[in-house]
Amino acid sequence: MSRGRLITIEGIDGAGKTTLGAGLLAALRGRGLAVDLLREPGGVAAAERIRTLVKDPALRIGARAEALLYAAARAQLAEEALAPALADGRWVVLDRFVDSSLAYQGAGRGLGIDAVRAINDFGTGGLQPDRTLLLAIDPALGRARQDDRGEAPDRLELEEDGFFATIASAYLQIAAAEPRRVRTIDAGRPPDTVLDAALDALADLLPPGRRPGR
Repeated sequence: MSRGRLITIEGIDGAGKTTLGAGLLAALRGRGLAVDLLREPGGVAAAERIRTLVKDPALRIGARAEALLYAAARAQLAEEALAPALADGRWVVLDRFVDSSLAYQGAGRGLGIDAVRAINDFGTGGLQPDRTLLLAIDPALGRARQDDRGEAPDRLELEEDGFFATIASAYLQIAAAEPRRVRTIDAGRPPDTVLDAALDALADLLPPGRRPGR
């Protein structure tokens, strides 16, 4: 049995990752693939508990502790869900992965991308996505979309605009450094258009006969 594929979706808050994830799940299953949709932090019980902790706006969490909490949740997800699914030949569509920590904690919190990458390489055992879909959007539009949801912001969403501008810039730098893995998609367009672009970006990974337009 061939190994499955790990497809990660990245971008700042409000970029449309959740919407794209649901669209990809349906589209890939429609092509006959076995696909799981997971999120970070979370996806398994222990990681979901860490998610509740790290997003709580009532808590003060230092930058290093924040980075370690995300890495711990990711380590549990990788061991408990990602590695078994991929070994079983399943595809996994994952809302956020290591690149989020590189952008948010490495750049946004100023901890350094190399330092944050090191703890995550340890946590995941070096697991790498087969393809990363970066949803690029103007930070102001992302913030406006968050406000339109009508939900109370979590601890990170309460940060100032400059924090998200730094993160958006870091994501673009990551994409420029790894163009074969990371495909940048204009997330300011309608969801159906974004989904079509994402499927195009995955076309070379799909088995023959299951590619868009066939």
